[in-house]
Amino acid sequence: MIKKIFILFFVLLNALWFSGCSQTSMMPIAKKNKTTPITSQQKHKWTMKPYCVLGKNYTPEYIELGDTMSGIASWYGPTFHGKYTSNGEVYDMHDFTAAHKTWPMDTLVKVTNLDNGKTQVVRINDRGPFKDGRIIDCSYAAGKNLGLDKSGLAKVKIEAIGFNSKPIKPTNVGDSVYIAQNTTSNIKNATQKMLLNNFGIQVGAFKLKDGAEMTKAQYALLDKKYTTEIKKYSMDDGSEVYRVFVKGFATEQEAKDYMSCYNISQAIIIRD
Repeated sequence: MIKKIFILFFVLLNALWFSGCSQTSMMPIAKKNKTTPITSQQKHKWTMKPYCVLGKNYTPEYIELGDTMSGIASWYGPTFHGKYTSNGEVYDMHDFTAAHKTWPMDTLVKVTNLDNGKTQVVRINDRGPFKDGRIIDCSYAAGKNLGLDKSGLAKVKIEAIGFNSKPIKPTNVGDSVYIAQNTTSNIKNATQKMLLNNFGIQVGAFKLKDGAEMTKAQYALLDKKYTTEIKKYSMDDGSEVYRVFVKGFATEQEAKDYMSCYNISQAIIIRD
């Protein structure tokens, strides 16, 4: 009985230590009055979750055609080229894509540079930019067409003009053709092209199962969006070790953001 009381006290005490960004699980997932068509339930299950980056909480929201936003645009290119975006795609700086903190993935967005009047249509496939005042981070190709390669930053207006967009490749056609070619929903093809995104982190390894159980309970209290589990492994010397995992991250970056949010420095990122 005394042992059970001690374990319960330890779990509650550690829950306080990890309180950092746990409020994200209390935030609404989406605005009920918005009805954005979505590419697939599986993709949006992950990308529409509230999340935390650099200690700040963000809540993705559903939007409607014609919704607009004004602010500062930036661009990102070679340093991120070939890496995974927030929705599991591989970033290609030569495609017309962009990062937005809250709008749904595959939203087709018309970006207007208010400083020079240039426009470019992009498809959202990433989260960001995470600097105050910035509302969209364009790919290198999109940024160049907007003049961002020279100015770095610019005042822009963005407008949602379509959903369920397919990847937009650079061509010589105008915005009207992009809109016609990329606003038709194609759920079957989009689902087939999705990458498997089952990332997790190992947060502990124990010789005694009691230690693993306490750690599992501790992490289970942090964020209900993710699952915790214990796996038993047999070692070469005949001993056993109990490893504790937190799972359910869509991308490696999401796992890193979780670790940053809760100040977890010793975890190991895995992929099933």
